Amino acid sequence: MFRKILIANRGEVALRVMRACRELGVDTVAVCSTADRDALHARLADERVCVGPERFEDSYLNVPAILSAALSRGADAVHPGYGLLAGSGDFAEACERSGLVFIGPRVRHLRLMGDKPRARRIVEKAGVRVLPGSSEPLADLADARAVADAIGYPLLVKTAAGGGRGLGVARGPEALAPAFAVARGEGERAFGNNLVYVERYLEHARHVEMQLVADRDRRVVLLGERDCSVQRERRKLVAEGPAIDLPRGLRGKLAEAAIAAATAVGYTNVGSVAFLVEGDGTFHFIEMNTRLQVEHAVPEVLTGVDLVREGIRIAAGEPLSVGAKDVTVRGHAIECRVHAEWPEGAAAVRHTVRAFHAPGGLGIRVESALEVGDVVAADDVLAKVLAHGATRAEALERLRAALPELVIDGVPTDLDLHRGILADPAFARGPVHTTWLDAR
Repeated sequence: MFRKILIANRGEVALRVMRACRELGVDTVAVCSTADRDALHARLADERVCVGPERFEDSYLNVPAILSAALSRGADAVHPGYGLLAGSGDFAEACERSGLVFIGPRVRHLRLMGDKPRARRIVEKAGVRVLPGSSEPLADLADARAVADAIGYPLLVKTAAGGGRGLGVARGPEALAPAFAVARGEGERAFGNNLVYVERYLEHARHVEMQLVADRDRRVVLLGERDCSVQRERRKLVAEGPAIDLPRGLRGKLAEAAIAAATAVGYTNVGSVAFLVEGDGTFHFIEMNTRLQVEHAVPEVLTGVDLVREGIRIAAGEPLSVGAKDVTVRGHAIECRVHAEWPEGAAAVRHTVRAFHAPGGLGIRVESALEVGDVVAADDVLAKVLAHGATRAEALERLRAALPELVIDGVPTDLDLHRGILADPAFARGPVHTTWLDAR
Protein backbone atom coordinates (compact mmCIF):
# COMPACT_ATOMS: atom_id res chain seq x y z
CA MET A 1 0.00 0.00 0.00
CA PHE A 2 1.07 3.58 -0.60
CA ARG A 3 2.60 5.68 2.15
CA LYS A 4 1.45 9.10 0.95
CA ILE A 5 -0.94 10.20 -1.81
CA LEU A 6 -1.17 13.64 -3.39
CA ILE A 7 -4.75 14.50 -4.35
CA ALA A 8 -4.71 16.51 -7.58
CA ASN A 9 -8.15 18.01 -7.14
CA ARG A 10 -10.27 20.20 -4.89
CA GLY A 11 -13.66 20.41 -3.22
CA GLU A 12 -15.85 17.47 -2.31
CA VAL A 13 -14.03 14.91 -4.45
CA ALA A 14 -10.76 15.76 -2.71
CA LEU A 15 -12.49 15.19 0.64
CA ARG A 16 -13.91 11.91 -0.63
CA VAL A 17 -10.46 10.63 -1.58
CA MET A 18 -9.07 11.86 1.74
CA ARG A 19 -11.60 9.80 3.68
CA ALA A 20 -10.65 6.64 1.82
CA CYS A 21 -6.96 7.34 2.43
CA ARG A 22 -7.55 7.73 6.17
CA GLU A 23 -9.29 4.38 6.32
CA LEU A 24 -6.32 2.81 4.54
CA GLY A 25 -3.81 4.53 6.84
CA VAL A 26 -2.35 6.61 4.00
CA ASP A 27 -1.18 10.21 4.49
CA THR A 28 -2.50 12.86 2.11
CA VAL A 29 -1.15 15.96 0.41
CA ALA A 30 -3.64 18.55 -0.87
CA VAL A 31 -2.93 21.01 -3.64
CA CYS A 32 -4.61 24.40 -3.65
CA SER A 33 -4.63 27.68 -5.50
CA THR A 34 -3.96 30.97 -3.74
CA ALA A 35 -7.74 31.44 -3.57
CA ASP A 36 -8.18 28.06 -1.87
CA ARG A 37 -5.46 28.22 0.80
CA ASP A 38 -8.06 27.97 3.56
CA ALA A 39 -10.53 25.73 1.73
CA LEU A 40 -11.80 22.67 3.59
CA HIS A 41 -9.90 20.17 1.44
CA ALA A 42 -6.65 22.06 2.04
CA ARG A 43 -7.16 22.27 5.79
CA LEU A 44 -8.11 18.64 6.32
CA ALA A 45 -5.19 17.09 4.45
CA ASP A 46 -2.07 16.06 6.35
CA GLU A 47 -0.08 18.51 4.21
CA ARG A 48 -0.96 21.16 1.65
CA VAL A 49 0.94 22.84 -1.16
CA CYS A 50 -0.08 25.96 -3.05
CA VAL A 51 0.48 25.25 -6.74
CA GLY A 52 -0.44 28.60 -8.30
CA PRO A 53 -2.87 31.52 -8.55
CA GLU A 54 -6.66 31.35 -8.76
CA ARG A 55 -7.05 30.47 -12.44
CA PHE A 56 -7.30 26.69 -12.80
CA GLU A 57 -4.92 26.76 -15.76
CA ASP A 58 -2.27 28.20 -13.44
CA SER A 59 -2.92 25.92 -10.46
CA TYR A 60 -5.10 22.79 -10.61
CA LEU A 61 -4.14 22.20 -14.25
CA ASN A 62 -0.50 23.19 -13.74
CA VAL A 63 1.10 19.77 -14.22
CA PRO A 64 4.73 20.74 -13.45
CA ALA A 65 3.65 22.43 -10.20
CA ILE A 66 1.53 19.45 -9.14
CA LEU A 67 4.29 16.94 -9.86
CA SER A 68 6.80 19.12 -8.03
CA ALA A 69 4.48 19.24 -5.02
CA ALA A 70 4.12 15.46 -5.02
CA LEU A 71 7.85 14.83 -5.25
CA SER A 72 8.85 17.51 -2.74
CA ARG A 73 6.46 16.10 -0.13
CA GLY A 74 7.51 12.49 -0.69
CA ALA A 75 4.24 11.23 -2.17
CA ASP A 76 4.44 7.92 -3.98
CA ALA A 77 1.11 8.21 -5.82
CA VAL A 78 -1.31 10.80 -7.24
CA HIS A 79 -5.10 10.55 -7.19
CA PRO A 80 -6.79 12.81 -9.77
CA GLY A 81 -10.36 12.53 -8.47
CA TYR A 82 -12.73 13.38 -11.33
CA GLY A 83 -12.74 16.30 -13.72
CA LEU A 84 -9.66 18.50 -14.12
CA LEU A 85 -6.78 16.12 -14.97
CA ALA A 86 -8.54 12.83 -14.25
CA GLY A 87 -9.01 11.83 -17.88
CA SER A 88 -5.66 13.09 -19.15
CA GLY A 89 -3.34 10.46 -20.60
CA ASP A 90 -0.59 13.08 -20.75
CA PHE A 91 -0.91 13.73 -17.00
CA ALA A 92 -0.91 10.02 -16.19
CA GLU A 93 2.20 9.54 -18.32
CA ALA A 94 3.91 12.53 -16.65
CA CYS A 95 3.20 10.95 -13.25
CA GLU A 96 4.74 7.66 -14.33
CA ARG A 97 7.82 9.37 -15.78
CA SER A 98 8.28 11.13 -12.45
CA GLY A 99 8.19 7.83 -10.58
CA LEU A 100 4.66 8.41 -9.23
CA VAL A 101 1.79 5.94 -9.47
CA PHE A 102 -1.25 7.41 -11.19
CA ILE A 103 -4.31 6.09 -9.34
CA GLY A 104 -6.59 5.25 -12.21
CA PRO A 105 -6.47 3.44 -15.53
CA ARG A 106 -3.22 2.90 -17.34
CA VAL A 107 -2.03 5.50 -19.80
CA ARG A 108 -3.00 3.41 -22.82
CA HIS A 109 -6.56 3.00 -21.50
CA LEU A 110 -6.97 6.73 -21.06
CA ARG A 111 -5.71 7.34 -24.58
CA LEU A 112 -7.61 4.50 -26.25
CA MET A 113 -10.97 5.33 -24.71
CA GLY A 114 -10.34 9.09 -24.71
CA ASP A 115 -10.05 8.94 -28.50
CA LYS A 116 -13.79 8.56 -29.06
CA PRO A 117 -13.77 7.38 -32.70
CA ARG A 118 -11.07 4.83 -31.85
CA ALA A 119 -13.05 3.68 -28.81
CA ARG A 120 -16.05 3.11 -31.07
CA ARG A 121 -13.98 0.91 -33.37
CA ILE A 122 -12.55 -1.11 -30.47
CA VAL A 123 -15.87 -1.93 -28.83
CA GLU A 124 -17.59 -2.57 -32.15
CA LYS A 125 -14.91 -5.12 -32.96
CA ALA A 126 -15.64 -6.71 -29.55
CA GLY A 127 -19.25 -7.20 -30.63
CA VAL A 128 -20.81 -4.18 -28.91
CA ARG A 129 -23.30 -2.12 -30.92
CA VAL A 130 -22.41 1.53 -31.56
CA LEU A 131 -24.44 4.34 -33.05
CA PRO A 132 -24.04 4.95 -36.79
CA GLY A 133 -21.34 7.55 -37.18
CA SER A 134 -17.84 8.42 -38.34
CA SER A 135 -15.22 5.76 -37.76
CA GLU A 136 -12.34 8.25 -37.97
CA PRO A 137 -11.78 11.74 -36.53
CA LEU A 138 -12.88 14.51 -38.89
CA ALA A 139 -10.99 17.72 -39.53
CA ASP A 140 -12.96 18.99 -42.52
CA LEU A 141 -16.60 20.01 -42.81
CA ALA A 142 -16.83 18.32 -46.20
CA ASP A 143 -15.95 14.99 -44.57
CA ALA A 144 -18.62 15.56 -41.94
CA ARG A 145 -21.17 16.29 -44.67
CA ALA A 146 -20.26 13.03 -46.42
CA VAL A 147 -20.84 11.05 -43.20
CA ALA A 148 -24.09 12.93 -42.59
CA ASP A 149 -25.35 12.12 -46.08
CA ALA A 150 -24.57 8.45 -45.47
CA ILE A 151 -26.25 8.02 -42.07
CA GLY A 152 -28.86 10.78 -42.07
CA TYR A 153 -30.03 13.39 -39.55
CA PRO A 154 -30.34 14.32 -36.72
CA LEU A 155 -26.66 14.11 -35.77
CA LEU A 156 -24.60 14.79 -32.68
CA VAL A 157 -21.25 16.49 -33.31
CA LYS A 158 -18.62 15.84 -30.61
CA THR A 159 -15.01 16.66 -29.91
CA ALA A 160 -12.97 13.56 -30.74
CA ALA A 161 -10.77 14.00 -27.66
CA GLY A 162 -13.32 14.91 -25.05
CA GLY A 163 -16.61 13.06 -25.33
CA GLY A 164 -18.99 15.28 -23.37
CA ARG A 165 -17.35 18.57 -24.37
CA GLY A 166 -18.40 20.67 -27.33
CA LEU A 167 -21.57 18.75 -28.15
CA GLY A 168 -23.76 20.15 -30.89
CA VAL A 169 -26.98 18.83 -32.44
CA ALA A 170 -27.50 19.12 -36.18
CA ARG A 171 -31.11 18.36 -37.04
CA GLY A 172 -30.59 19.10 -40.71
CA PRO A 173 -27.89 20.03 -43.25
CA GLU A 174 -28.16 23.74 -42.46
CA ALA A 175 -27.22 23.11 -38.79
CA LEU A 176 -24.17 20.95 -39.46
CA ALA A 177 -21.67 23.78 -40.07
CA PRO A 178 -22.47 25.69 -36.83
CA ALA A 179 -22.40 22.48 -34.76
CA PHE A 180 -19.13 21.47 -36.40
CA ALA A 181 -17.57 24.86 -35.62
CA VAL A 182 -18.66 24.72 -31.96
CA ALA A 183 -17.20 21.25 -31.46
CA ARG A 184 -13.91 22.15 -33.19
CA GLY A 185 -13.52 25.32 -31.15
CA GLU A 186 -14.23 23.60 -27.84
CA GLY A 187 -11.84 20.76 -28.67
CA GLU A 188 -9.09 23.22 -29.50
CA ARG A 189 -9.62 25.22 -26.31
CA ALA A 190 -10.06 22.30 -23.93
CA PHE A 191 -7.74 19.66 -25.39
CA GLY A 192 -5.56 21.28 -28.05
CA ASN A 193 -7.28 18.98 -30.56
CA ASN A 194 -9.79 20.33 -33.08
CA LEU A 195 -10.82 16.98 -34.55
CA VAL A 196 -14.47 15.97 -34.21
CA TYR A 197 -16.70 13.02 -34.92
CA VAL A 198 -20.38 12.67 -35.67
CA GLU A 199 -22.94 10.05 -34.77
CA ARG A 200 -26.68 9.56 -34.98
CA TYR A 201 -28.61 11.58 -32.39
CA LEU A 202 -31.34 9.73 -30.53
CA GLU A 203 -34.03 12.11 -29.25
CA HIS A 204 -35.81 9.86 -26.75
CA ALA A 205 -33.27 7.38 -25.45
CA ARG A 206 -32.19 6.75 -21.86
CA HIS A 207 -28.61 7.24 -20.66
CA VAL A 208 -27.61 4.16 -18.66
CA GLU A 209 -24.13 3.56 -17.23
CA MET A 210 -22.74 0.22 -16.04
CA GLN A 211 -20.30 0.64 -13.12
CA LEU A 212 -17.29 -1.66 -13.01
CA VAL A 213 -13.98 -2.26 -11.26
CA ALA A 214 -11.14 -4.34 -12.73
CA ASP A 215 -7.82 -5.40 -11.24
CA ARG A 216 -4.47 -6.10 -12.85
CA ASP A 217 -5.32 -9.78 -13.21
CA ARG A 218 -8.10 -8.67 -15.58
CA ARG A 219 -10.88 -9.64 -13.24
CA VAL A 220 -13.86 -7.42 -14.00
CA VAL A 221 -16.68 -6.99 -11.49
CA LEU A 222 -19.87 -5.08 -12.22
CA LEU A 223 -21.52 -3.02 -9.48
CA GLY A 224 -24.89 -2.48 -11.08
CA GLU A 225 -26.09 0.35 -13.26
CA ARG A 226 -27.37 3.90 -12.90
CA ASP A 227 -29.76 5.88 -15.05
CA CYS A 228 -28.50 9.41 -15.78
CA SER A 229 -31.25 10.44 -18.19
CA VAL A 230 -32.34 13.58 -16.32
CA GLN A 231 -30.16 16.10 -18.13
CA ARG A 232 -30.40 19.73 -19.07
CA GLU A 233 -28.59 20.59 -22.29
CA ARG A 234 -26.75 17.26 -21.87
CA ARG A 235 -25.52 18.04 -18.34
CA LYS A 236 -26.46 15.36 -15.82
CA LEU A 237 -28.57 16.53 -12.91
CA VAL A 238 -30.07 13.37 -11.39
CA ALA A 239 -28.68 9.84 -11.22
CA GLU A 240 -30.46 6.80 -9.88
CA GLY A 241 -30.01 3.09 -9.64
CA PRO A 242 -31.03 0.49 -10.45
CA ALA A 243 -32.45 1.66 -13.78
CA ILE A 244 -36.19 1.05 -13.66
CA ASP A 245 -38.42 -0.68 -16.21
CA LEU A 246 -35.68 -2.11 -18.39
CA PRO A 247 -37.05 -4.59 -20.96
CA ARG A 248 -36.74 -8.22 -19.94
CA GLY A 249 -33.20 -9.53 -20.22
CA LEU A 250 -31.71 -6.12 -21.07
CA ARG A 251 -29.82 -5.68 -17.80
CA GLY A 252 -27.86 -8.86 -18.49
CA LYS A 253 -27.11 -7.79 -22.07
CA LEU A 254 -25.84 -4.40 -20.88
CA ALA A 255 -23.63 -6.16 -18.34
CA GLU A 256 -22.19 -8.43 -21.02
CA ALA A 257 -21.52 -5.47 -23.30
CA ALA A 258 -19.81 -3.50 -20.52
CA ILE A 259 -17.55 -6.43 -19.67
CA ALA A 260 -16.76 -6.95 -23.37
CA ALA A 261 -15.78 -3.28 -23.75
CA ALA A 262 -13.54 -3.36 -20.65
CA THR A 263 -11.98 -6.70 -21.61
CA ALA A 264 -11.27 -5.51 -25.17
CA VAL A 265 -8.68 -3.05 -23.84
CA GLY A 266 -7.58 -4.99 -20.75
CA TYR A 267 -9.02 -2.25 -18.56
CA THR A 268 -7.93 -1.82 -14.94
CA ASN A 269 -9.23 0.29 -12.04
CA VAL A 270 -12.59 2.05 -11.65
CA GLY A 271 -14.64 2.90 -14.72
CA SER A 272 -18.08 2.90 -16.25
CA VAL A 273 -19.50 2.15 -19.68
CA ALA A 274 -22.28 4.40 -20.95
CA PHE A 275 -25.07 3.33 -23.30
CA LEU A 276 -28.08 4.91 -24.93
CA VAL A 277 -31.10 2.66 -24.51
CA GLU A 278 -34.10 2.96 -26.82
CA GLY A 279 -37.65 2.15 -25.83
CA ASP A 280 -37.63 -1.24 -27.55
CA GLY A 281 -34.50 -2.31 -25.65
CA THR A 282 -32.02 -1.60 -28.45
CA PHE A 283 -28.88 -0.13 -26.91
CA HIS A 284 -25.73 1.53 -28.21
CA PHE A 285 -22.31 2.14 -26.67
CA ILE A 286 -21.51 5.86 -26.43
CA GLU A 287 -18.35 6.02 -24.30
CA MET A 288 -16.27 4.52 -21.54
CA ASN A 289 -15.62 6.82 -18.59
CA THR A 290 -12.07 5.98 -17.57
CA ARG A 291 -12.22 7.51 -14.11
CA LEU A 292 -14.21 7.77 -10.94
CA GLN A 293 -17.57 9.32 -11.84
CA VAL A 294 -19.32 12.19 -10.11
CA GLU A 295 -22.23 9.79 -9.52
CA HIS A 296 -20.09 7.09 -7.87
CA ALA A 297 -22.07 7.29 -4.62
CA VAL A 298 -25.07 5.59 -6.27
CA PRO A 299 -23.39 2.19 -6.79
CA GLU A 300 -21.56 2.57 -3.48
CA VAL A 301 -24.73 2.77 -1.40
CA LEU A 302 -26.44 0.07 -3.45
CA THR A 303 -23.61 -2.47 -3.13
CA GLY A 304 -21.61 -1.35 -0.09
CA VAL A 305 -18.40 -1.33 -2.16
CA ASP A 306 -16.15 1.71 -1.65
CA LEU A 307 -15.11 2.62 -5.21
CA VAL A 308 -12.44 5.11 -4.14
CA ARG A 309 -10.84 2.59 -1.82
CA GLU A 310 -10.97 -0.11 -4.52
CA GLY A 311 -9.27 2.21 -7.00
CA ILE A 312 -6.43 2.95 -4.58
CA ARG A 313 -5.95 -0.73 -3.75
CA ILE A 314 -5.90 -1.74 -7.42
CA ALA A 315 -3.34 0.96 -8.26
CA ALA A 316 -1.19 -0.41 -5.41
CA GLY A 317 -1.20 -3.81 -7.11
CA GLU A 318 -3.72 -5.46 -4.81
CA PRO A 319 -6.52 -7.69 -6.11
CA LEU A 320 -10.19 -6.78 -6.01
CA SER A 321 -11.65 -7.15 -2.54
CA VAL A 322 -14.95 -8.40 -4.02
CA GLY A 323 -15.91 -10.94 -6.62
CA ALA A 324 -18.96 -11.01 -8.86
CA LYS A 325 -20.73 -13.40 -6.47
CA ASP A 326 -20.17 -10.99 -3.56
CA VAL A 327 -22.06 -8.11 -5.18
CA THR A 328 -25.68 -7.64 -4.18
CA VAL A 329 -27.70 -4.58 -5.15
CA ARG A 330 -29.89 -3.54 -2.23
CA GLY A 331 -32.75 -1.10 -2.56
CA HIS A 332 -32.83 2.02 -4.69
CA ALA A 333 -30.81 5.25 -4.69
CA ILE A 334 -31.47 8.67 -6.23
CA GLU A 335 -28.93 11.52 -6.25
CA CYS A 336 -29.33 15.21 -7.12
CA ARG A 337 -26.27 17.18 -8.20
CA VAL A 338 -26.78 20.82 -7.15
CA HIS A 339 -24.87 23.48 -9.09
CA ALA A 340 -24.11 27.16 -8.75
CA GLU A 341 -26.00 28.83 -11.54
CA TRP A 342 -26.53 32.36 -12.81
CA PRO A 343 -27.40 34.02 -16.10
CA GLU A 344 -25.39 33.38 -19.23
CA GLY A 345 -22.83 36.09 -19.76
CA ALA A 346 -22.10 36.42 -16.05
CA ALA A 347 -19.64 33.54 -15.88
CA ALA A 348 -16.89 35.74 -14.42
CA VAL A 349 -19.06 36.73 -11.45
CA ARG A 350 -18.21 35.23 -8.04
CA HIS A 351 -20.68 34.84 -5.18
CA THR A 352 -19.94 34.31 -1.49
CA VAL A 353 -21.74 31.68 0.56
CA ARG A 354 -23.55 33.40 3.46
CA ALA A 355 -25.14 30.28 4.96
CA PHE A 356 -24.90 26.55 4.38
CA HIS A 357 -26.74 23.66 5.98
CA ALA A 358 -26.65 20.05 4.79
CA PRO A 359 -29.73 17.84 5.20
CA GLY A 360 -29.74 14.60 7.15
CA GLY A 361 -31.98 11.71 8.05
CA LEU A 362 -32.22 7.99 7.50
CA GLY A 363 -30.79 6.96 4.15
CA ILE A 364 -29.44 10.42 3.28
CA ARG A 365 -25.86 10.94 2.09
CA VAL A 366 -24.48 14.40 1.33
CA GLU A 367 -21.15 15.13 -0.33
CA SER A 368 -20.03 18.74 -0.23
CA ALA A 369 -17.02 20.84 0.72
CA LEU A 370 -19.03 24.05 0.97
CA GLU A 371 -18.54 26.41 3.92
CA VAL A 372 -19.77 29.86 4.85
CA GLY A 373 -17.42 32.41 3.30
CA ASP A 374 -16.54 30.28 0.29
CA VAL A 375 -16.46 32.11 -3.03
CA VAL A 376 -17.95 30.06 -5.87
CA ALA A 377 -18.24 30.42 -9.62
CA ALA A 378 -20.97 29.50 -12.11
CA ASP A 379 -21.38 25.76 -12.73
CA ASP A 380 -19.51 24.73 -9.56
CA VAL A 381 -20.96 21.57 -8.02
CA LEU A 382 -22.05 22.75 -4.58
CA ALA A 383 -23.48 19.56 -3.12
CA LYS A 384 -24.64 16.09 -4.04
CA VAL A 385 -27.64 14.87 -2.06
CA LEU A 386 -28.47 11.17 -2.25
CA ALA A 387 -31.35 9.20 -0.77
CA HIS A 388 -31.33 5.42 -0.37
CA GLY A 389 -34.44 3.38 0.36
CA ALA A 390 -35.77 -0.14 0.15
CA THR A 391 -37.80 0.88 -2.91
CA ARG A 392 -37.70 3.68 -5.47
CA ALA A 393 -40.80 5.21 -3.90
CA GLU A 394 -39.12 5.29 -0.49
CA ALA A 395 -35.90 6.77 -1.88
CA LEU A 396 -37.88 9.44 -3.73
CA GLU A 397 -39.87 10.38 -0.63
CA ARG A 398 -36.71 10.63 1.45
CA LEU A 399 -35.05 12.85 -1.15
CA ARG A 400 -38.14 15.06 -1.44
CA ALA A 401 -38.07 15.50 2.35
CA ALA A 402 -34.33 16.12 2.53
CA LEU A 403 -33.84 18.61 -0.31
CA PRO A 404 -35.74 21.49 1.38
CA GLU A 405 -33.29 21.18 4.28
CA LEU A 406 -30.38 22.04 1.97
CA VAL A 407 -29.64 25.71 2.62
CA ILE A 408 -27.21 27.61 0.38
CA ASP A 409 -27.60 31.36 0.82
CA GLY A 410 -25.71 34.03 -1.10
CA VAL A 411 -25.29 31.88 -4.22
CA PRO A 412 -27.82 31.39 -7.04
CA THR A 413 -28.36 27.63 -7.51
CA ASP A 414 -30.48 25.18 -9.48
CA LEU A 415 -32.14 23.89 -6.29
CA ASP A 416 -35.62 24.94 -7.43
CA LEU A 417 -35.11 22.97 -10.63
CA HIS A 418 -34.26 19.84 -8.63
CA ARG A 419 -37.31 20.27 -6.41
CA GLY A 420 -39.45 20.62 -9.51
CA ILE A 421 -37.99 17.45 -11.02
CA LEU A 422 -38.69 15.42 -7.88
CA ALA A 423 -42.27 16.76 -7.71
CA ASP A 424 -43.03 16.06 -11.37
CA PRO A 425 -45.46 13.14 -11.83
CA ALA A 426 -43.63 12.08 -15.00
CA PHE A 427 -40.41 11.59 -13.06
CA ALA A 428 -42.26 9.78 -10.28
CA ARG A 429 -43.76 7.38 -12.83
CA GLY A 430 -40.49 7.06 -14.74
CA PRO A 431 -38.50 6.32 -16.69
CA VAL A 432 -37.68 9.52 -18.60
CA HIS A 433 -35.35 10.13 -21.53
CA THR A 434 -32.41 12.47 -22.06
CA THR A 435 -34.43 15.27 -23.66
CA TRP A 436 -37.37 15.06 -21.24
CA LEU A 437 -36.22 17.95 -19.06
CA ASP A 438 -35.36 20.26 -21.95
CA ALA A 439 -38.85 19.72 -23.39
CA ARG A 440 -40.64 19.96 -20.01
